[in-house]
Amino acid sequence: MNYPAIEDVRNVCCIGAGPIGGGWSAHFLARGYDVVSYIHDAAEKASFLEIVETAWISLESMGLAPGASLDRLTIVTDLQAAVKGAQFIQESAPEVIAIKQALYKQLGDMVPHDVVISSSTSGLTMTEIQKHCSTPGRTVVGHPFNPPYLLPLVEIVGGDATDSDAVSWAEAFYRAAGKAPVVLNSEIPGFIATRLQEALWREALHMVANGEATPEQIDTALINGPAPRMALLGQCMAFHVACGEGGMATNLDQFGPALKWPWTRLEAPELTKQLRDRMVDGCDRMASGRHFSKLAAERDRGLVEVLKAVAAADILS
Repeated sequence: MNYPAIEDVRNVCCIGAGPIGGGWSAHFLARGYDVVSYIHDAAEKASFLEIVETAWISLESMGLAPGASLDRLTIVTDLQAAVKGAQFIQESAPEVIAIKQALYKQLGDMVPHDVVISSSTSGLTMTEIQKHCSTPGRTVVGHPFNPPYLLPLVEIVGGDATDSDAVSWAEAFYRAAGKAPVVLNSEIPGFIATRLQEALWREALHMVANGEATPEQIDTALINGPAPRMALLGQCMAFHVACGEGGMATNLDQFGPALKWPWTRLEAPELTKQLRDRMVDGCDRMASGRHFSKLAAERDRGLVEVLKAVAAADILS
């Protein structure tokens, strides 16, 4: 398939009015694209615009591309009008397989065959999503991390009927659009980053359930221990650098036997009412009465500074 030249792509369609759809719209606007955003109901417009305008504050702090402007955003409730002229489509519809499949059936018929359609799905596979699409070869998963307007990661993978050149094109496009794409070797539940996050999450839940730690202690330990190091080096390189000249070889030779020790309990604990209440109460204490919007704004301001620091350090380039 002759997909458009990456440098010629100017028109992006984003589908979805929630935090991910709105976040993607803000990201592409900040990179200087013209964006048409499809929302299912006109009643969603105000909340959608609030997402975009909130994101814009942080995006301005990070630095906008030449010509980037909120004026280049068009919001529509007609799907046919939304995809008209689109050179790339980022779909962020609800995580319901029937909705996704019906949407891709429509998109497969109405969108020109040389336009890649990418799904933000975090829990469904493209093999499932593309099942009723008449043109599945150009459909891929482009799974972001939230908030998508700040965190660079996009995990890309095709389905059984996806063409390899669509995956390659998507990788090149996301990179040109300022993201950090990772192409998966195959479809796996949860992709890469979410699986790693889930392992950490399950261990935290076990510690709270067993009375071994509180949510506050867990977050304090992460924020002041592994998290800053991982932001710069990831997991594998953090251990490689930590072991001196011997690197990862020393790490595995010295600490390999410890992998068999029963430190971690990766199966999910039973979500009892007691565990649920401990988690909720702990997070409420940490929130200290701050509204979600204030917490999100504080998160974004902090992320901007972290991302600038990571970029300045440039350790792994």
